[in-house]
Amino acid sequence: MDDNAIIDLYFARDQQAVQATAQAYGAYCASIAQRILDDRGAAEECVNDAWLKCWQSIPPQRPRSLKSFAGRIVRNLALSALRADAAQKRGGGQVRLALEELGEVVSGSDTPEGALDRQAFRAALDGFLAGLPERNRNLFLRRYWYLDSVEQLARRFGMSRTQVTTTLHRLRQRLRVHLEQEGFEV
Repeated sequence: MDDNAIIDLYFARDQQAVQATAQAYGAYCASIAQRILDDRGAAEECVNDAWLKCWQSIPPQRPRSLKSFAGRIVRNLALSALRADAAQKRGGGQVRLALEELGEVVSGSDTPEGALDRQAFRAALDGFLAGLPERNRNLFLRRYWYLDSVEQLARRFGMSRTQVTTTLHRLRQRLRVHLEQEGFEV
């Protein structure tokens, strides 16, 4: 079943929509949650919560890509669960490291002014990513969206760990310059 047919089921409030979404994108969403949480049980719970969020969000939203929509929900839920767990444990880990790296360039501001700038920031980030060569764009996204480890990236892209960390450092510096040129304080 394609995305439009599944979304039509959501709009018809047919509970088959959740099953169809899980069948089509369950493995994809589970891999996102597992990578972030590194706990199979927590990842399964996160994915199940994502199906509920999809049910609650569609309608009124009509996503262009159900895969991206569900993936974003799972990622956000997993990151929230990770933050809650970290607040209790104050532990480290791969996800925290990746987010700290990116936090050197981008700060998470939840002020009203920050909320107003969010759309402009997305456009600036999209422009930055569009200007990168495909390999660098994929490397950046795999690290900071999919939260792959440096080792995973080295294997995936046929690079050494040093090459990966150096490339990511340079990309973060380029992002900093790009955001400053776009008028953002970093």
